[in-house]
Amino acid sequence: MKPDPRVPAERDGLDTTGRWHAAARAGLAMAGMVLRAALLLGGASVVALVIVRLGADWLDGLDPFSAAGRSPLRPRQFAARELALDGVRQGILALLVLAAARWADGPSWRRTLALTAPRNAGLPRRTLAWLLVVWPVVHIAWVTGTGAVFGAPVARNATLSPTLQAGGVILWLATVVVLAPVAEELLMRGFVFARGLRGAGPALTILTTAVLFAGAHVNGFGLARPVSLLPLALMLGWLRWRGGRLWPCIVLHAWSNLAMIAWVLWPEG
Repeated sequence: MKPDPRVPAERDGLDTTGRWHAAARAGLAMAGMVLRAALLLGGASVVALVIVRLGADWLDGLDPFSAAGRSPLRPRQFAARELALDGVRQGILALLVLAAARWADGPSWRRTLALTAPRNAGLPRRTLAWLLVVWPVVHIAWVTGTGAVFGAPVARNATLSPTLQAGGVILWLATVVVLAPVAEELLMRGFVFARGLRGAGPALTILTTAVLFAGAHVNGFGLARPVSLLPLALMLGWLRWRGGRLWPCIVLHAWSNLAMIAWVLWPEG
């Protein structure tokens, strides 16, 4: 009996259909990741802006709903509002992510955010320890190198703004080293990452969350800041996938921020 020549063609057709379905599923997952990140980041920014505006105006004895009689803010007032806005935004973001995970996944929200121990994944502590030792050097070298390439060199022996009082310095450090790593990792390597793994697979999820993380840090220096953060974002994604837990990502993120601050503020010998 001769083999049916139609079988390979049918099999090829099925394979092609399966590839198209997989590509469509990955595309939808990536679009969902972008949408979720944008909604949560945008929502946190809007809520924080309202809170800081109303609260700061109340403390300064101003009517937040009237422009009449408002004088320009003094430098200290402006700096305090900018600092408060960043800290409040990170706190609101963390709360929104926790609420979104709880609403979407119910009792399994901790597993979604990688706050519970994985079943069949894990990262050796020795690997994490070596990474914490080596990574600050790599991170500082990459950030300073990309800054020079993009014409936005990172200053050494920098000083903090004279408008910042002791309380402001503490709040700034707490925001950069604690609040930002916790909130941003809950969002990117927690809630968004879990959604991506379900449809896009680990490689695309790591890449997409890295681009989202870098894009969320665009500032007045153009592409210098996002490009400088891409290696960190990729490493954080690998940590999340390899270890299955969120806390190593938070630790490495916080440690990278602290190392960069120390390098910038440390007096040149």
